[in-house]
Amino acid sequence: MNGTAFAIYWRSALFLTFQVALTVILTPFVLLVSLLPQYELRYRLARFWARSLIWGAVRICGLRYKITGLDHIPPQNGIVLSKHQSAWETLMLFLLFPKAVYLLKQELLKIPFFGWCLARYHHIAIDRKKPREALLSLLKQGPRRLQQGHWIIIFPEGTRVSPGERRRYAGSGGALAERAGVPVVPVAHNAGEFWPRRSFLKYPGVIELRIGPPLFGSAAEINRQAEEWIEAQMAEITSYQSKTVGINPQSRTV
Repeated sequence: MNGTAFAIYWRSALFLTFQVALTVILTPFVLLVSLLPQYELRYRLARFWARSLIWGAVRICGLRYKITGLDHIPPQNGIVLSKHQSAWETLMLFLLFPKAVYLLKQELLKIPFFGWCLARYHHIAIDRKKPREALLSLLKQGPRRLQQGHWIIIFPEGTRVSPGERRRYAGSGGALAERAGVPVVPVAHNAGEFWPRRSFLKYPGVIELRIGPPLFGSAAEINRQAEEWIEAQMAEITSYQSKTVGINPQSRTV
């Protein structure tokens, strides 16, 4: 193992230690604060956690970032449709969009410490193995979250994908936007090239994240425009050759 590879390994291990320690330390505070009616207190703790991890990724792993399109975020809250490649964007999007909540799979709530905290927030947890019930749950809970002032972040491909990979986009984001009358903001990034899925290694470099202009209209039109914009941006910022992963339409996720 050369010096560069060794540095990546030990820095990644140090960051993982920092991440676990911070999560364990903050968990009892989140659980205690969640007993109070003021949601803002929980929200501030979550933002502190996310901001600290982004700081740690920069300082420990040399994982910097460049963000463009911040002026595209409208004052009205709405829905974010984003590419999903790593854990990095789940942290950054939470910081970029006020009072953000996620459409997430129920299994995450069972993770010790991290899942216990997730359950104290207004995220929308669904069973991805039951797409119809998941969509109905989103369309029921989503308008309430939007009325409460939250941004709802959805990964339309349903799971993390490797750089250069493309999966079928689900249409639930557009359906919710049309029903609630809110904008959809598309987001593209290449975080997976530096913070790969299913790996604890973090590679130094500059993540590029692009925020697109807000989209309005029918569900079909919103979904089409969001997918076209995201994939066009991905073609520009990814260094991997694109490929399409075939998915049975019957197994399409929310």
